[in-house]
Amino acid sequence: MNPATLHPYRAWLVVALLWIAAFLNYLDRNMLTTMRTSLVSAIPMTDAQFGLLTSAFLWVYALASPVAGYLADRFSRSRLVTLSLFVWSVMTWLTGHAKTFDELLLARALMGLSEACYIPAAFALIVDYHREGTRSRATSIHFTGFMVGSGFGGLGGWLAERQGWSSAFVTFGLVGVFHSLVLLFALRDAPKEGGVVLSASPKINFGHALLSLFRSSSFILILMVWGLLGLAGWGLAGWLPTYLGERFHLDQSTAGFSATGYLAAATIVGALVGGAWADRWSRGNPRGRVLVSVVGLCIAAPALWVAAATGTFPVAIACVMLYGVTRPFTDGNLMPILCMVVDPRYRATGMGVLNLFACAIGGMTIYVGGVIRDAHVDVGRVFQFSGIGLLVCAALMFAVKPSPSALIQGE
Repeated sequence: MNPATLHPYRAWLVVALLWIAAFLNYLDRNMLTTMRTSLVSAIPMTDAQFGLLTSAFLWVYALASPVAGYLADRFSRSRLVTLSLFVWSVMTWLTGHAKTFDELLLARALMGLSEACYIPAAFALIVDYHREGTRSRATSIHFTGFMVGSGFGGLGGWLAERQGWSSAFVTFGLVGVFHSLVLLFALRDAPKEGGVVLSASPKINFGHALLSLFRSSSFILILMVWGLLGLAGWGLAGWLPTYLGERFHLDQSTAGFSATGYLAAATIVGALVGGAWADRWSRGNPRGRVLVSVVGLCIAAPALWVAAATGTFPVAIACVMLYGVTRPFTDGNLMPILCMVVDPRYRATGMGVLNLFACAIGGMTIYVGGVIRDAHVDVGRVFQFSGIGLLVCAALMFAVKPSPSALIQGE
């Protein structure tokens, strides 16, 4: 039985509650990149060290993700989401009280550890509630929360110029703690017919989960796709504000809002369109969600390349927005596609493994971007290389084949 049909109010309430958490997730992690000037003035550091602040977050986040995913398959998804939000919000608040680079680095690493538990558990909880008819729309709507949070990351640079760099971390850390209390009372695991909970199954183990995942050739293809997408996505998140500011001579707040606001607005539209299109196409074609992703990647790749090559600001923003519209055709549909190829018991573990690979590559991309800048090489080259990677992603995604057993068990 479909919980979205049996409990439509609760199924969509879960998406709404998690949307707010997703908003805070990306706001808290990304606003640091928009306040580089203020932060470096208060705590001196090189460009490589500044990049390391995000890279350290991503590396810890990546290493913890598979275990975090397993915990979401093994225990209560809703409780893990709540705990994750509470801990990363406390770490956000503590970041605002750091006085040295080492303290900043430690706070960011601990934030990565706590945030690692959110995405696998949250997406798995949503697909527990939403089956084939609404699955892509539900996960894509949730995905827009990340993008709105990323877009509002520009608040970091704005607040840093007016109230000091630490004010944003203190404020939003407290907001996150409050929302975690809301989730504690309002968020529940998905019911199944007869009152059995879909998540928190004791009949799994971590080793068997990994073996099951890597026996699937389609999962390996998705893993490669998600890793290359991390190259593009985290490269933009880490260095686009700085790139736009220096290439087009913008001040810190204008560059921050330009890098995050336009991209986030376009991504919201793309996620909603991609989710609705994927649900519709999949009704008549089992590979519909995969094909929607392929179309998006084939458009996003040249858009990113041109954005990095042009010397005209409106053209750069237009291409960033085109990338933003089409890239979410993959991001918003990732968990629904994963449900097509893996054992339903290991969905969250699978998402955790994907995050490990993507974030490890993304963290390296951001750090290398800092090293490239220290060597006086245009960081736009990183974005151009990422565009090539997106074309490779399209070819790999096209080869993904649904597993009949996974589709049957997932209903």
